[in-house]
Amino acid sequence: MALANKAINLASVGSNFPSSIDKLKNSSTKAQINLRVARNSSVKAVQSSSVESDTGRWVRKRRHQNVDGDFFVDHTCIDCDTCRWMAPQVFTRVGEMSAVYKQPTSSKDRLKALQALLSCPTSSIRTEVPPPDILEAQKTFPIPVDEKKLPGVYHCGYHSEKSYGAASYLIIHPGGNILIDSPRFTEKLAKEIETMGGVRYLFLTHKDDVADHAKWATRFSCDRILHSEDVEICTADVEMKLEGNGPWSLGDDIMLVHAPGHTEGTVCLLYKPLKILFTGDHLMMTESGLSIMEMYNKYSVPKQVDSVQKLIQFDFDWIIPGHGWRIEFKDFQEKNTVLEAFVREKYNQYSSSYK
Repeated sequence: MALANKAINLASVGSNFPSSIDKLKNSSTKAQINLRVARNSSVKAVQSSSVESDTGRWVRKRRHQNVDGDFFVDHTCIDCDTCRWMAPQVFTRVGEMSAVYKQPTSSKDRLKALQALLSCPTSSIRTEVPPPDILEAQKTFPIPVDEKKLPGVYHCGYHSEKSYGAASYLIIHPGGNILIDSPRFTEKLAKEIETMGGVRYLFLTHKDDVADHAKWATRFSCDRILHSEDVEICTADVEMKLEGNGPWSLGDDIMLVHAPGHTEGTVCLLYKPLKILFTGDHLMMTESGLSIMEMYNKYSVPKQVDSVQKLIQFDFDWIIPGHGWRIEFKDFQEKNTVLEAFVREKYNQYSSSYK
């Protein structure tokens, strides 16, 4: 993929994802899974201990886990994984935070490292020398997710700390472009999006990832969409509040699917022409396998599992989450096999909740 360099064949990386593969291989269907995943940001809010200088200002310390060289990650990293999927040739995870394990040696790798630097929600990626090519890197956003397979779908970058580093996406649509969840507001990104036709709708999957929604709404005079159950003080003025259980439609080719669980008002967006399901925090791929990130659940884990089961009926080949890794399925059958095995496992795990 253009963004994540290349997808990973899950069946070939057992040493990296043993629990996920073992569970899929041991499912009752014994299906041969050729699941492809592309790294995207997974959320883990980690409080870093800052160091105070004699001047009273907070000092950012270069982590000793970084290799020597220009690029480095400082101690304020929240382990959101953004840099590790955007520039896996440069960044890795060491000690529950990211670190540079190899300095970029090509122009391509350097660009990816700079894109990760710009996307880091906490500005935890640094360089020893101010990068002279940073402006050129800024111009590359939004980045095509996959120009061949997913034309017109872009990763906005500029992840926001307000949404714990969630990724935001842009769909170029003849009926008006759709921004999915809010990136950090920057006029540079706004100008690039403006050249692509602006934003007609700002779809907010749930209350956690609204970030700078008000600034984007003001900039593009777009209509924000959020389920009423997830409306809070900061989103009280959103233009379109979804009511009930849906589904709802935006034209003929976009369906909004209510998926309560992570929050009461979580909603996924199904883009039918390219068979993409944008899931927000509802469902993602992590280092341990397919996940609903129970530790961050704000409403009901059992209901979240029920909502995953509901997804089986819909036709999609891609899961693009706000956190975690993107998933590409070979076809409808494979998607259903994977989701059915996952739901079965979770029902067994939380069986007492369904009695």
